[in-house]
Amino acid sequence: MNLSLITEPTASFSPLYEQIKAMILASLQASEWLPGDAIPSEMELAARYAVSQGTVRKAIDELAAQNLLVRRQGKGTFVATHQEEDWQYRFLRLETDLGQKLHLKNQFLACERIQADAYRAGLLKLKAGETLIRIDRVQSSSGKPIVFEEIWLPEARFQGLTLEALNNWPGPVYAFYESEFATHMVRAEEKIKAVLADDSLANHLHLPVGTALLSVERVAFTYGNKPVEIRHARYDTSEQHYDNKLN
Repeated sequence: MNLSLITEPTASFSPLYEQIKAMILASLQASEWLPGDAIPSEMELAARYAVSQGTVRKAIDELAAQNLLVRRQGKGTFVATHQEEDWQYRFLRLETDLGQKLHLKNQFLACERIQADAYRAGLLKLKAGETLIRIDRVQSSSGKPIVFEEIWLPEARFQGLTLEALNNWPGPVYAFYESEFATHMVRAEEKIKAVLADDSLANHLHLPVGTALLSVERVAFTYGNKPVEIRHARYDTSEQHYDNKLN
């Protein structure tokens, strides 16, 4: 036997603050604290988990860096929410060529139930044939349509969603998901490429057929790295651009 090939097993463990971070995240996933709620103080959490206040602070610092929690000087720590003005458009990357953020007006055109094909079922970690909600939306700036989107949601999570409810909601759709379906979007993955407007896109965006558009396919995730939305947007970037900051 070649003893040089034998290796000792190594212990696998995570630092204590990572364990506390996982416990706090589990409470967020279980809706113990909802978006916009204040979480207990560092002292209270330290007593709850029987660890030092410094350990809790480090766990909270990491969750804040991941945009899951928000610290407010003198007020405490809160669960991040898309209801707040500073957060409402965190996932909107479109701005004018002069660098101004766009505040878009929504018009939802369709909200229907369909069966998931294999591709979208795979993205949402569902079985092919499960029911999805398919939504069409146009977003306009100063009366000009500049975004056409198709959105797919798992019907099991968004039961009862209607076209009327979408069009009656006054703010961002991610805030709507939070308020009505207890679903908070925490991150997204996107694929971006250039496409040409076909007849349907040209009609929705009031552009000539063949106009160059920016196509962005997004999968958005809630707590626990769970995919809960597919969004395919086509942008008219003739007077605006897609701003993406990389760290």
